[in-house]
Amino acid sequence: MHLTRRQTFFLLGLIPILFLICFYVLPLGVIFQKAFSGLSSQILSGDLWQKIGSPLFFTLKQAGLSVFLTILVGFPLAYGFSHFEFKGKKVFYTAVTLPFILPTVVVAAAFNSLVGSSGWLNLFLMQVFHLAAPPIQILNTLTIILVAHIFYNTSVFVRVVGAAWAQLEIEQEQAASTLGASAWKRFWLITLPLLKQSIISALLMVFLFDFTSFGVILLLGGPTFNTLEVEIYQQTTQLLNLTLAGILSVIQMAITFLISWFLLHDARTGGMVTFLPDIKNERLRKPANGKERVFLIALLSFLVFFFVLPEFSLFFRSLVTIDTHGALKFTVRFYQELFQNTRGTLFYISPLTAFKNSFLYALTTMLIAGILGTIAAYGLLHFRKTKLLQVMVILPLGTSSVTLGLGFLLTFTGVPFFQKVPQVLVPIAHTLVALPVVINTLFPAFSAIPENLRNAAANLGASPFQILKKIDLPLIRRPLLVGAMYAFILSLGEFGATSFLTRPEYPTMPIAIYRYINMPGAVNYGQAMAMACLLLIVCAASMLLMEYFFEKEKRT
Repeated sequence: MHLTRRQTFFLLGLIPILFLICFYVLPLGVIFQKAFSGLSSQILSGDLWQKIGSPLFFTLKQAGLSVFLTILVGFPLAYGFSHFEFKGKKVFYTAVTLPFILPTVVVAAAFNSLVGSSGWLNLFLMQVFHLAAPPIQILNTLTIILVAHIFYNTSVFVRVVGAAWAQLEIEQEQAASTLGASAWKRFWLITLPLLKQSIISALLMVFLFDFTSFGVILLLGGPTFNTLEVEIYQQTTQLLNLTLAGILSVIQMAITFLISWFLLHDARTGGMVTFLPDIKNERLRKPANGKERVFLIALLSFLVFFFVLPEFSLFFRSLVTIDTHGALKFTVRFYQELFQNTRGTLFYISPLTAFKNSFLYALTTMLIAGILGTIAAYGLLHFRKTKLLQVMVILPLGTSSVTLGLGFLLTFTGVPFFQKVPQVLVPIAHTLVALPVVINTLFPAFSAIPENLRNAAANLGASPFQILKKIDLPLIRRPLLVGAMYAFILSLGEFGATSFLTRPEYPTMPIAIYRYINMPGAVNYGQAMAMACLLLIVCAASMLLMEYFFEKEKRT
């Protein structure tokens, strides 16, 4: 019996839906059950509202401030990249967009190496002004949290708003200029309304990422600052109060789902926000006068200082040791120490073991997310009027990795199969984190394929599977590679869910870096810097490969 096209698409769509029901809906249901079953006892304790209110208020406060500051930094960068052509533009653009895929532990290590007590800026200022104590003391403060969030999420703003700005047609602005409108009026009355939807999408995404921030708060904020994410983690792993952790997770999910609903509500984009859009760049030109050249020089100088310097600082700090007199000495000892347990410590983590685990998890995530993402994007293409699949595959975007980790911990750790092979849960959790991004990458590629090609093949007797194999998959092979690389990179740096699910004998690179950072001693600190550098190199190489495939796709 031959299946009709609609039946085939329906059966294909069941695969990601069943996966999400098992590994997304079920764990969240367990969290809800845990939260509501113990709600009455928590209320009777008398301090429930304080336990909820304090982390919730700080989460909203730091997310709001981070979004505001990201706008101030992101708008000039989006304008510069969408309007000016200059030497090394691709390198500078990569420098701005690279932080989006960097693991939080790498970012924490980078800022620690730059502005920490033994960071380069403090060492420089102490030497120049003969100071006895580091003058910059921003670690474990709200300031470093905001700085790290700007470092992370400016790339999202530049990608979304800058790409939309580059694609705007210039005829309306030219006509307004001919009629005597000033540059400010043209921006306020023409450009800004046209950019409104992309700005709203970017701000919602940035707020969502800041609201669900975990690694930045945990590693840079210190014990003083607790967001909902950090409080869930501490209530689970340190205080063993799973009921309160469940209540906090439910509150967080309610807010993130609301944000995600607004983010996906725009019908004109079909609910999809593209991270790698096809840019026309009709307005690109070289700086025309002195003011524009000064603006561009200032912009690029800030870019180098803010986005490049922390990463270079990380590399230098991993290759330098500081003696008791403050003298600097070049060394590769920290890299050597990674590969040998000279002190015989029980906490030794081989970088080869951590890298092997991270690589296998990332490879598995890439495979699962690639297959499920292809099926889901294909199903969305043919069931645009059916909201179930669209909602199901995009919902994980509004769920934090910490909540996913807690759900997995409550649901699957008692299952005999997962007790025997607990490491299987890690790539499954990573797939949930990566799947919405993979779908957002593949859906526009599927939509761009002319429908008459599929109709012609169907009229000639081709089955739906033959059409998918012979027409669709060859045409979306490079976007598929881009989406798969996204999944690979996100898995490499995932820290939130992994911190719940990983076993001591199966550490990933982010977990190993976190352990080294939290152990005292200069050698452990240096090892954390060295391993962070290795992870940074792997992520950067993966991103360059992804950008290569994307550029090659645009040329063809």
